[in-house]
Amino acid sequence: MSDSDPFDDIVAAETDRDPDLAVIEAGSRTLRTQGGPPQADVPGRPADPEVDKALRDVEADLATRWGETKLEPSVDRIAALMDVLGEPQRSYPSIHITGTNGKTSTARMIEALLGAFELRTGRYTSPHVQSITERISMDGAPVSAERFVETYQDIKPYIEMVDASQEYRLSFFEVLTGMAYAAFADAPVDVAVVEVGMGGSWDATNVIDGDVAVVTPIDLDHTDRLGNTPGEIAGEKSGIIKQGATVIMAQQPVDAAQVLLKKAVEVDATVAREGLEFGVVARQVAVGGQLVTLRGLGGEYEEVYLPLHGAHQAHNAAVALAAVEAFFGVGSQHSEPLSIDTVRKAFATVASPGRLEVVRRSPTVVLDAAHNPAGARAVTAAVEEAFQFTRLIGVVGASADKNVRGLLEAFEPIFAEIVVTQNSSHRAMDADELAGIAVEVFGEDRVQVEPRLPDALEAAITLAEEDGEFAGGGVLVTGSVITVGEARLLLGKG
Repeated sequence: MSDSDPFDDIVAAETDRDPDLAVIEAGSRTLRTQGGPPQADVPGRPADPEVDKALRDVEADLATRWGETKLEPSVDRIAALMDVLGEPQRSYPSIHITGTNGKTSTARMIEALLGAFELRTGRYTSPHVQSITERISMDGAPVSAERFVETYQDIKPYIEMVDASQEYRLSFFEVLTGMAYAAFADAPVDVAVVEVGMGGSWDATNVIDGDVAVVTPIDLDHTDRLGNTPGEIAGEKSGIIKQGATVIMAQQPVDAAQVLLKKAVEVDATVAREGLEFGVVARQVAVGGQLVTLRGLGGEYEEVYLPLHGAHQAHNAAVALAAVEAFFGVGSQHSEPLSIDTVRKAFATVASPGRLEVVRRSPTVVLDAAHNPAGARAVTAAVEEAFQFTRLIGVVGASADKNVRGLLEAFEPIFAEIVVTQNSSHRAMDADELAGIAVEVFGEDRVQVEPRLPDALEAAITLAEEDGEFAGGGVLVTGSVITVGEARLLLGKG
């Protein structure tokens, strides 16, 4: 590589690592090479009353099970369900994605790339923004409500059989995971793109053996269940790295990287690391997104338009590209890069609802599902880069089990004022409790309390309009996927 290669600069900027990592890396094999369908929008309720009722009945059945925050950490129940279903998850190859932030956007990018190369895809992600059917997608679009109901009814007898044989019934997430794996086998799909729900080792999705294991950036979240440091959290997330797999590793904190690389050595996995084997070479803001040059496992992919905002999305794109290259054997079986035209076509179709999504103009209203400090910092940087707001009003509704102070502190530099609210979830932090923390971070004069989300949106839009229609005021709705989903509906999307 020549001294003038811009990738040298990327390596220098992104690999300030502990020297002890060299010992681990010396024992691991590293991977370096010698247009799909448009993404569907978030679906609304079914128009057919009978279908809508059938879907509501399924949702009601699922609501009787443990929610996604109540866990008994094991894969025993989901493994039992897979057994009685005939191991559907083994009938297709899979790309398995874990990490703290960026999983869903990365999954959507991987799906778009695979679809552009004419593979039939199944994608399983969580949580949903508006409709439960979003969680199971085929060929870039959520399954229909009819298909969702049919899949549930097909496997319901087997679910009840497993419920009867286990100490605890299958949880909400375990049932959905079983539905996804069964639906993918029934389709059938050529490849499944699967996002973990939480952690990795004992996550319900971890009954697959992903040919490619993707680890997006690890930060502190779900610390009560996963650990108090990035390294401890990485220990749980490394559970998706299987024998002989290829690991695509986003840039990580040093202690997390140590754990992930150690696991790769133990299972003889091949590793490709952002900043070394692949990365973002260049990026510039463009209308509606950004123009990026990515360094993949097979070489450079220049002038790729990505219709998403923020440096974090460019890094997600680099991870997604490397994952698809690895899936196709670039670097291990052959050195030829993927078709640049196909890669460009695929990335141009990517959408990620609820991720810096503009849903209104005059004033501009942006939605982002950031719910932890790391996500909020990425969004703050992206807003400052991509938008020219002269005055930005925040609408924040957060979950009580999150690091709410850290979230608010990350947003404080860009919010002129904040309207605190709460969503309809039982997990939502009470608006008055949230306001107490917000006053400590922002000061009393910058905080307004509107417990009802519709009132909060109206108040924020009014504040953004105070300086006139053309003054550059805007609104950012954030703090929770549920808050964003409900705001999206209120603002006429879906």
